[in-house]
Amino acid sequence: MASRSTVSFAQRGAEHPNPLVGRLFEIAEKKKTNVVLSADLTTTKELLTIADSLGPHIAVLKTHIDIVSDFGPETVQGLIELAKRHDFLLFEDRKFVDIGNTVQKQYKGGVLRIHEWAHIINASILAGEGIIQALDQTVRDGGLEDRGILILAEMTSKGSLAVGEYTRLSVEIARKYPKSVIGFVSTTELSNHSPSNTPTEDFVVFTTGVNISSKGDALGQQYQTPTTAMAGGSDFLIAGRGIYGASDPVDAVKQYQTAGWDAYERRVASHNGDKQVGPDIN
Repeated sequence: MASRSTVSFAQRGAEHPNPLVGRLFEIAEKKKTNVVLSADLTTTKELLTIADSLGPHIAVLKTHIDIVSDFGPETVQGLIELAKRHDFLLFEDRKFVDIGNTVQKQYKGGVLRIHEWAHIINASILAGEGIIQALDQTVRDGGLEDRGILILAEMTSKGSLAVGEYTRLSVEIARKYPKSVIGFVSTTELSNHSPSNTPTEDFVVFTTGVNISSKGDALGQQYQTPTTAMAGGSDFLIAGRGIYGASDPVDAVKQYQTAGWDAYERRVASHNGDKQVGPDIN
């Protein structure tokens, strides 16, 4: 079986059994973007302003909603309205990691009420399979088809312990919950972690730490370019400071959009024996 990463988003979306993944690929194809904007902003005004201005160029907006100092109903309503207006999904980067009962309360209740507005969440399996079981149960019991879980299988921070056996078990657990687990946050495609190296599932890969110009920061973050990330099997590129921290964020997000989409098209075209698409500028 060919690697899933060599198949077009359009084909993967049409064949995928999960409606949320189908919608995600449809958005990416329609807008010609695989950018996930990591909007690590600390006020509702900043968050909604950047979501509005950059929304036309992204497939997903990733939030850390617990760092928003004035979080409230207007924050949530604003995000929902902008996601509909600009056609992007909402991904709350909560990194759930606790016992199942606690995680269910964190996801469905509390002041943040993440289950009500975030299409995508992520979780670590450090607490064991029970955390995914609990989140899966909450998603399915809620009767919502537009909710999905990413397992945090790898991280880009220097010295990360999310490697080896942890990553292998992430894939093993993901395969047990096909109704809710849509893929991974990882640095590469993880098909080589499946027992036969020929995956039957189409897991979506979100890659963090994507930056066109920087190789890292003072706190251990290690970056990839859009080209290297896509070559490794990534589907969606998570970029933050390189975009919203730029002097012209709109121009910056357009650069990431172009670089990421060109890298995706080159990957698919090279597998199909087509002529290379776009310049390899990264």
